[in-house]
This record gives sequence, C-alpha cells and structure tokens, in this order.
Amino acid sequence: MKTRSKRYIAIQDKIEDRTYAVEEAITTLQSIANARFTESVDANVSLNIDPKYADQQLRATLILPEGTGQTKRIAALVEEDQFEQAKNAGADIVGSTDLIDDITKGVLDFEILITTPKLMPKLAKLGKVLGPKGLMPSPKTGTITTNLDETIEEFKRGKIEYRADKHGNVHINFGKIDFSADSLTTNLKAVFDSLEKNRPSGVKGKYMKRFTVSTTMSPAIELNLETLKQV
Repeated sequence: MKTRSKRYIAIQDKIEDRTYAVEEAITTLQSIANARFTESVDANVSLNIDPKYADQQLRATLILPEGTGQTKRIAALVEEDQFEQAKNAGADIVGSTDLIDDITKGVLDFEILITTPKLMPKLAKLGKVLGPKGLMPSPKTGTITTNLDETIEEFKRGKIEYRADKHGNVHINFGKIDFSADSLTTNLKAVFDSLEKNRPSGVKGKYMKRFTVSTTMSPAIELNLETLKQV
C-alpha cells in the first residue's frame, strides 16, 4: 500500500467526497496548493472508450486561450533552405539529416517534433523510437505542416497535444496554480470543449465517466460536468 505524507493527508481532509462546481474546484485547488514550487494544474478524464478499436481512439490538439505557463522545446525537421524560417518562427532545434541521425541514436532533446509532408517519409523508419514517446508527427495533431511559421508559433503560444491511453484515460495540463481563477477556468473550458468536439465516432452512450482536476502534489477533485457545460 502506498504511504501518503502528512502533508498529503492534511490536504485530502480539506476535499469533500462529492462533485464540485468548476469555480469552486479551481479556488479549492488554489487554496490547498502549498508546494515549494509553482505546481501545474491537470485535468484527468476517464472516457467510455476502448482505444484498441480504430473508431474509439482519441488524439487531438487544442490551443489553451491563456497558455500553459511553460514553454516546450520544439524541433523542426525541414529542408536546409527552411532552416532560417523555422528558427525565426521559434523552433529550438532545426535540422535535416543530422536531426534524423540524432533521433536514430535516441537523442530526443525536444518535446514536440514538427515536419513537412515532403520529409515525413524519412521518419517512417523511426516509428519505434518516436511512437512510444508520442513524438511522431501526425496530421491529426498538426505537426505535419506546409505552414511552418503558423504551426511553430501556435505550439509556442500554448497549443498542446493530447491522447487517450490504453485504458481510455486522458491527462491534460491546463496551466499553473499561480494563474488567476478566471484564466484556469477559461483553459479548463477549452479542454472540455475540445474533448467533446473530438468525441470518437464509435462511442456508445455516456462519453465522460469521470472528470477530475488536481495540482502536481494534490489529491483529485471531481467536477460536476453540468457546471462545465455552463461556463
């Protein structure tokens, strides 16, 4: 059995065993956050899907209106004549065959990989390296693009990718605990709307089974989904 710290238990005692309205959940998280660092705030959603079926898989992106509170390292696999363009747009790593060589060796010093349709075939052989880490570019996530400037700038501004795990659960970071309550609520609403918009066609009946929010170091607070719809 996992042993909980006194701090965790003290926080847990402040969370009631019920569903919370959105605004109440956010303010509660802000009141109990007491780590020595700025905690992230996460949405954890249990979906009524079975990802082993093609029509029940979920992978998508969304732009958080208030940003994420953190900057992710972006790598751009492009032609040499596009190096300067990618750098100016904000890419942290830019390369072509040299970048492919690094990836082949397991050097993955980035969190998002963006490329063009022309160069995508060169990554096909690296599926076993990039796939398990969720780094393989895909049209669904907008990481295969002909518009480098816009794509890189969107990810720098707060565009995030999410996907359901094999159990049908989705985990999405939607900000930092020092964001205002309004900013966190706005971002959380964007998360909810994106999940609804990208509902897999094979879903039967109720889609979201449980929707909770938590900080990096806190227990989860379950949301009343009806209040999310009304935000």
